[in-house]
Amino acid sequence: MLEAILFALPILTALLAGIQAIRTRSLIRSALWLAGVSASIAVLFYMLGAHQVAVIELSVGAGLVTVLFVFAIGIAGAEIQPQRPIVPKTLAWVLILVAILLLAGFALPFATTVQHSTEPETTSVFWQQRGLDVIVQVVLIFCGVLGLLGVLAEEKAPLDQPMVDEIAAERERDLRNLEYQSSQSMVSSQQGQTR
Repeated sequence: MLEAILFALPILTALLAGIQAIRTRSLIRSALWLAGVSASIAVLFYMLGAHQVAVIELSVGAGLVTVLFVFAIGIAGAEIQPQRPIVPKTLAWVLILVAILLLAGFALPFATTVQHSTEPETTSVFWQQRGLDVIVQVVLIFCGVLGLLGVLAEEKAPLDQPMVDEIAAERERDLRNLEYQSSQSMVSSQQGQTR
């Protein structure tokens, strides 16, 4: 019974964080709630014995994806536009209930069976057989940290001024340069005629 409760805690935490991610009006808070969902799922994976999957879920799902969401929200802006829901509420609730039942059916241990495994050691799998995956994870984490530092280091968002205004200002500068050049050529031609 205690084991079932321990397995139910990360599931309930993930469900509550997912509901909060949907309900919140702030995109940044929604991204942080989704990071909580990923962290809870990573804990569940770890408890189920999938340690490598848990590490990948924690680093990519809770780490890198959250950094990318925050970076994208910082660039695009956090304006919320009201829209009609695509899926009717009754169908959404039915799908949520089916997902909860499937998750509970696959995650909760109903019968305890002892299985003896002849799997290799974790260090052997981690460094020899899955070495490329580990390198990719390290690169992704590094890129996420650099992206986060880039977001936090900027004084002004890169697209704070709309592109139309930027292009119009550039054309205005070009037009002024052309006017200046034409006025200089007119002055030089008038000076040449007076001599």
